[in-house]
Amino acid sequence: MICYRKAFLFGVTFDGSTPWYNLGVKEQGVKEQGMNEPFVVRDLGILDYKEAWAVQLETHAAVAEGRDSPTLLLVEHPPVITFGRKGGRENLLVKEDFLLGKGFSLYDIERGGDITYHGPGQLVGYPIFKVGRSARDFLRKIEEALVQMLKGYGLETHGSPGYAGVILGETLKIASIGVAIKRDVSFHGFALNVHTNLNHFNYIVPCGLTDKTMTSMTEQLGRSITLDEVKPKVVEAFVNVFVAPKETRDLVIV
Repeated sequence: MICYRKAFLFGVTFDGSTPWYNLGVKEQGVKEQGMNEPFVVRDLGILDYKEAWAVQLETHAAVAEGRDSPTLLLVEHPPVITFGRKGGRENLLVKEDFLLGKGFSLYDIERGGDITYHGPGQLVGYPIFKVGRSARDFLRKIEEALVQMLKGYGLETHGSPGYAGVILGETLKIASIGVAIKRDVSFHGFALNVHTNLNHFNYIVPCGLTDKTMTSMTEQLGRSITLDEVKPKVVEAFVNVFVAPKETRDLVIV
């Protein structure tokens, strides 16, 4: 279990006594739907990709059927290479057996995009939100939330026109984004390089983009950054971007 330090962030209280959080709205009669809905944050800690994938699918079904609230899953994976709907095996630069021998897993999945890497030191977020047909707006909002969070560290970043992600300058990519939408509910999401082993990206052409180089928060800031430090800041940014900004927000442990 990963515990947050207790902090107060724009009226949102994070308490590390449980990995489950219910982000509720105090005011009564709130009717906003879709991407303005309050959401639950669930921290999965360190979890194998296949197991987390199963949690995503279970949560997605529950949200789509109205049995559960929209949910943001946060997780850190052991080393894994995933291939999106575009495939991307031509952008795998080493033999699969080589990666398997080093303890990597490899999966073909249903998200958009090409090949990508997840691993230790990378914060992966799976927002399972009711987005309807607003896929483009949803991707831009994920970018906006990450850009906002990184700005708090003094990192000036921007979204990636035409290909979702978060970029420093013109060529340094610090976060990848790839989602799927089924029954008007999103799954898969973003991968933010916090203190990732960037050498692992040398095994692939990340997202199939030859003009981008992967970087991390630790590399850019010149000091060690932990996932425990970043998680509540990411949640805060998602609240600011995805929940109606004029509502009073309160974090309730369930």
